[in-house]
Amino acid sequence: MSPTESLLRELIRRPSVTPDDAGCMDVIAKRLASFGFEAEWIDSGKTRNIWLRKGNQAPLLAFLGHTDVVPPGPLEEWKSPPFEPTERDGFLYGRGAADMKSGIAAFATACERFCENHSEHQGSIALLITSDEEGIATDGTIKVVERLERRNEKIDWCLVGEPSSEQKVGDIIKVGRRGSLCATLRIQGTQGHVAYPHLAENPIHRFAPALATLISEVWDEGNEFFPATSFQVSNINAGTGAENIIPGSLELSFNFRFSTELNEETIKQRVHDTLDRYGLDYRIDWRLSGHPFLTKEAELVEAVQTALHDVTGIRARLETGGGTSDGRFIAPTGAQVIELGPSNESIHKLNEKVRLEDVETLTRIYEKTMENLLLS
Repeated sequence: MSPTESLLRELIRRPSVTPDDAGCMDVIAKRLASFGFEAEWIDSGKTRNIWLRKGNQAPLLAFLGHTDVVPPGPLEEWKSPPFEPTERDGFLYGRGAADMKSGIAAFATACERFCENHSEHQGSIALLITSDEEGIATDGTIKVVERLERRNEKIDWCLVGEPSSEQKVGDIIKVGRRGSLCATLRIQGTQGHVAYPHLAENPIHRFAPALATLISEVWDEGNEFFPATSFQVSNINAGTGAENIIPGSLELSFNFRFSTELNEETIKQRVHDTLDRYGLDYRIDWRLSGHPFLTKEAELVEAVQTALHDVTGIRARLETGGGTSDGRFIAPTGAQVIELGPSNESIHKLNEKVRLEDVETLTRIYEKTMENLLLS
């Protein structure tokens, strides 16, 4: 059994449902200590965060990952226990196998091999690992970044081990992500009897034209790297449950996934303009989950593409689709950020799995990337 598979199995056995790390980071810190990585714990609330760094010189290459996983769901629907790594037909099954304990295991053992073979490498290497990525992400990576920024400790390149691939390892590299802007909107009306609508004001009826406008709005047309910005209502609620009462208020939640063609303030202003145009009595609370970011052709992209070609014979397609990742907290510092990990086919599903061959391939790609960036 390879060191990467052995470590992956050990991590899967730990039921690290967000925000519980379940001791995963202790395992990694102990392994890397003998290779010169110094551990700094930056915990916040119930979240554990670790910053492991070897070296003090620029440039700094950081690997980013999370040990927390989503809940396993109905245990009886798993073919094997979710926190007991089980091999079948070349795959390793278990919660977190793909998202993203395989990525962590791969970059941790890649660091071990690289440091063992190249003790005099240039620059520095770091691992930033959190247990608050699958949760609300307010006590995780962002807290580490804030501390690094306060002391002017800069990451030059950040490689996120999230499951970015589709059919095979390295067929896709994420070079950016869309921004995510959430809102809760409350429309005020006047409750009354449905038989006397002239004595009430139905907030659903009042809001319907504005909603139609928001849905049909062309927010932008995207660009070379990003699809057009999308507006989606995720929750809507009104009424008391009785069929003969006009509700007094309407509450809904919505989300914008936006490209680099827009920014947070522009979106907010356009939404307010629409709501004001229809004369609505409303209150809106906004929450920015992350700005869009993009790493165009640069040293990190080319280093990974070269490593990928050397190991697999292919070059990846560059994309920005999918949800958000913790890379959104690193990119604003000026770092180049990309994501490369195993297949995302089974993430968050029952019977989550990763192909063991892919885990070894990923380890070699990470090691080659370090060679391309940190050896003269």
